[in-house]
Amino acid sequence: MSLPTLNFKAPEFLLPDQAGKKFSLKDAKGKWLVLYFYPKDDTPGCTIEAIDFTKLGKELAKEGALIWGVSPDNERSHCKFIEKHALSLTLLSDKDKVMAQAYGVWSLKKFMGREYMGVVRSTFLIDPKGIVRAVWSPVEVKGHAQAVLEKVSELRNK
Repeated sequence: MSLPTLNFKAPEFLLPDQAGKKFSLKDAKGKWLVLYFYPKDDTPGCTIEAIDFTKLGKELAKEGALIWGVSPDNERSHCKFIEKHALSLTLLSDKDKVMAQAYGVWSLKKFMGREYMGVVRSTFLIDPKGIVRAVWSPVEVKGHAQAVLEKVSELRNK
């Protein structure tokens, strides 16, 4: 699968968050949505990214944006991750990787000479009508949340 194309409708989904509440793209209607995919709870890069998005959460909310993280981890893992790092994010559980495949982020990866399937760290900025307006893939964690905030502000004020 390939990444969703800019200026086209974002793929639909229905996934549980850390508390088991189901979320879909329709739940973000009327808001900007920062939808970020990450490989695994409580790993170094994923932790930095989640903390950075938490730190900028209020500023993103002022811009009318929601922040939803997605990984293959289960709800219990998400709860532990949120509690351990005092995160204020909605984390969706994509255990079957259906959403990761729909968004084109489930891909062959290489690490230390080993090949395996995994989530390519990626972020999609979806406008209030459900249209993909920006894509970062693969994501470089350092400074990424700030870049997303700047892009939301830029596009929102056009």
